[in-house]
Amino acid sequence: MLVLDDLDRGLIHALQVDARAPFTLIADVLGSSTQTVVRRYRRLHAQAGLRVVALPAPRSSGTQQWLVRLTAATRTAHDIALALARRPDTSWVRLTSGGTEIVAIIHTAPAGPDAHGLLLRDIPRTAGITAVSAHHLLHIYLGGPTAWRGRVDALDAGRQARLRTEAGTPDAAGTLESPAYLLTAEDRLLLAALREDARISYADLAAATGFTASTVARRLAELRARGALFFDVDVEPALLGVTVSALLWMQVAPAHLDAVATALAGHEELALVAATTGPTNLVAHALCRDAEALHHYLTRRVAWDAVTRIETAPVLRTYKAAATLRAS
Repeated sequence: MLVLDDLDRGLIHALQVDARAPFTLIADVLGSSTQTVVRRYRRLHAQAGLRVVALPAPRSSGTQQWLVRLTAATRTAHDIALALARRPDTSWVRLTSGGTEIVAIIHTAPAGPDAHGLLLRDIPRTAGITAVSAHHLLHIYLGGPTAWRGRVDALDAGRQARLRTEAGTPDAAGTLESPAYLLTAEDRLLLAALREDARISYADLAAATGFTASTVARRLAELRARGALFFDVDVEPALLGVTVSALLWMQVAPAHLDAVATALAGHEELALVAATTGPTNLVAHALCRDAEALHHYLTRRVAWDAVTRIETAPVLRTYKAAATLRAS
């Protein structure tokens, strides 16, 4: 299996800081040659599942996100998970709990005659599914634009600042209190071209969208400055020392939910923390070195009175990350 060194980890971190930073700048920041960095990037892409993708910010996409849990027979779970992963309106498709539960994020329109067609019609009618529960994602405390700390621990603050400054990374604007910028049809066309490879050149983006390269560059900078999109870096967690992955479905007293979620978002073991609807109102995704490390985390780090229940569901297989299908 591929073993990552400091240069590989630095490259992954640099891409998380600015997914579109030129290789020349990344190489200079890492103290390497451009040729070496490009070669490492291609190796990580081929052997470590490295993908850099652009995704719309939830508030700008005009869609709702649902975390769906499907129970299926073992013999059909793989095919159902794969079918879900191939859909453009899904992300984060995983097989958990002994191979009988599928967990996926489904993106739906907030209104309209077919707004929740997948949830209300297509999934319940699928042969082999024996149970469905849908949890509306209300607020993401960790995840999405905020990367898991396990892949952003290679560069010190100075080198991160240099990447942002010299690459001209725009500061995302907008808060939960400010009106969300809604993507236009032209914006969606641009995002579609960035969905599989966020490092695609401006010339290729222009060819894919029909706009000029200068228009594409200006529009992309504007979307980044508005906080209407973000970049995600996907890499095989096992290469970063993770052998145990688990979803934690928690029940937290409502009066303590925000405080608990905010505290959990600071834990290096977690890659996702989100408030949801349903009998468990907080979900987290734990990435640990081994089973003993997960046990230590559950018994020492989250053993709070406010957390009245935790259901732990080991992740057995990932079919789709943010936007990229994993090899089936």
